[in-house]
This record gives sequence, C-alpha cells and structure tokens, in this order.
Amino acid sequence: MRYHAVSGETAAVENVTLSVAPGEFLALLGPSGCGKSTLLSLAAGLIFPDEGEVSLFGQRVRGPSQRVGYMLQHDHLFSWRTIEQNALLGLEVRGRVTAAERERVGALLASCGLHAFRHKRPEELSGGMRQRAALVRTLAFNPDLLLLDEPFSALDSQTRVQLGDEVAQRIGRQGCSAMLVTHDVAEAIAMADRIIVLSHRPARIKSQHIVRMEGSPIQRRNHPRFREYFETLWRELDVHVQ
Repeated sequence: MRYHAVSGETAAVENVTLSVAPGEFLALLGPSGCGKSTLLSLAAGLIFPDEGEVSLFGQRVRGPSQRVGYMLQHDHLFSWRTIEQNALLGLEVRGRVTAAERERVGALLASCGLHAFRHKRPEELSGGMRQRAALVRTLAFNPDLLLLDEPFSALDSQTRVQLGDEVAQRIGRQGCSAMLVTHDVAEAIAMADRIIVLSHRPARIKSQHIVRMEGSPIQRRNHPRFREYFETLWRELDVHVQ
C-alpha cells in the first residue's frame, strides 16, 4: 500500500502476508507510523492495496462489509443522541432495529454497566463509560471480525486494563475474530492469542509470537511467563525503533 501526495510517494505496507483464524485474537505491534492502522483500513475495505489482495471469508474485499466491526481510538458518539440511541446506530443504518434487537442491545448495555445511563447523553459519562458504549455499538450487530485501533489509549491506566479485560472476554463469548493495533506491549500480551511485530515504515512482518497463557487479560498479567514475553517483544521493538 502506497500513499500519494504532491511531495511524492510514501510506502506504508510492503510484502505483508498474514491471516486471522476464526475466533483468533491477533495483535499488531510496531513503531509509530509504521502502517499498523493501514492494515486495519485494508481489512475493513476502507482503502485498497496497490498490489496484492485482501480477502474476507474467502471473498475479495471490495468495500466495507457488514460482517466487520471497527472500534477506534475515540468513541465518536453523537452528542445529540442518548447512549441507547448511539448503541443502536449500526443496526439503524442497516435497517435492523427490531424489538428483539433493542432487547439484546439493552442486555449488552446492562452487562457493561450502562443500563442506568442508557438515556444519558455522551457528555454526561466518563471516558471509560463512553468507550463501553462505543463497544456495545460495535458489537450490537454481531460482527464476525472486530478491528480495534488503539481503542483504550485515551483512558487512564486502570480503566484501560479493566476495559481491555472486558473487551477480550466479550469477544471470546461472541466467538468473533479480532485484530488489535496497539503501542502497549503489555496490552498485546494480555489480550492476544498471537502477536505480530512490524518493522518501521513500510511495514513488514519481522516476527510472530504465539502467546501460550491461559486466563483473562488481568490474570495473564500475573502469569509467570508474562515478563518473558514482555522482555522479548520490548527488545525487538527497540531494535526496529532505533
């Protein structure tokens, strides 16, 4: 993938081949500006590669798919809609707002601790609660693939860990696949089944690591092997940044 401007051409991704298995949680780590978010945009069908092909469930990607959910760094909730109305937005756009779907979204809001706030406006909620509402909006239409572009980076450290734990466990219960872009090594280890380390731009795959630890993300942070994974990945990233 190359970006074109008056000043010239910038190669963002080069010679990258990867796949995500059904139910797998994949994390992408790499230096800032290396092309991680570009890979998510390619998977989402928001942009198209200059060379090569992107396939989703065996079909070539030719645009955004209703089977893909995308959760961004900022919640992008509409201030003039209530939390419940924001959560229903994806279903509304798809013409799928039924009584059964409203009930299911209500149950999702309740499970995220937002039932009592469903009639509030976004500005009345904390940053963590807003991100939970954004998560419910993304999961409301049961995506088969969830794309996460640093969705916790604007939160304080405690809320970030708690929400990351919630997201990973909820994805596991829904059985969807996920791709996470993050700069946080500990977050990647805690949440992912597999971690891909990317080089400086243009992004190339430098290494892959299978995370062999059981338990929730919070439990993984206390696992005896956590420090071993952290030190290995930190050394690799430091070389690529240098």
